[in-house]
Amino acid sequence: MQALRSTLFVVWMYGLMVVMGIILTPTLIGPRSWARGGFTVWRGLIFWGLRVLGGVTWELRGAENLPEGGALVACKHQSMFDTLAPWVFLNDPAIILKKELKWLPIFGWWAQKLRNIAVDRSAASKALRDMTRQARARAAEGRQILIFPEGTRTGVDERVDYKPGVAALYKAMDVPCIPVALNSGLIWESFGKLKQPGRIIVEVLEPIPPGLDRKEFMTRLKTAIDTRTAALVEEGV
Repeated sequence: MQALRSTLFVVWMYGLMVVMGIILTPTLIGPRSWARGGFTVWRGLIFWGLRVLGGVTWELRGAENLPEGGALVACKHQSMFDTLAPWVFLNDPAIILKKELKWLPIFGWWAQKLRNIAVDRSAASKALRDMTRQARARAAEGRQILIFPEGTRTGVDERVDYKPGVAALYKAMDVPCIPVALNSGLIWESFGKLKQPGRIIVEVLEPIPPGLDRKEFMTRLKTAIDTRTAALVEEGV
């Protein structure tokens, strides 16, 4: 039964990406608000399929910790879900993503139009400077900068070092950093495959104040996200 649920959802998700990508293409030539509206419709249909076809719901905890206006948000990354849900609980996120993704058909078009921040990770220090420059500009517009500090999707039991980009943003932006833990990897694997029905939990944790030195900040961030993520994974779905 679960294999059928997962197959139906994968077909639904990628079918929508093609169909809605074609239907909503005209929004790419208008103002950003048009593309954002089209993306909201597409995302809503994805979550409908997730709930009805996949038997998956989700809940947000710690909403009282959500930032208003420009901010830095550091989120655990276990599945594709983590790139979609922030557009629901954050006002207007700008997501740090790999430069290669912006060249993907359909997905990449909207990633660029929505003015996310694409980073060329092979460019090392130049990439960090470019990322912080763009992040400051987006935050000045009142947007929340969302970064996945591990730099890539990880398994529910994986523990990896955090990349230096999050520390660079924290120092350059001089704002609180809001950690986010989740357990989406228990349900949603790569490429849309669903492991099981259940409830995904996203938890917004207490902000880390600005002004800490790099070592203390990275230790507090990693401890907060990894510890709470482990608890959510243990809690199950």
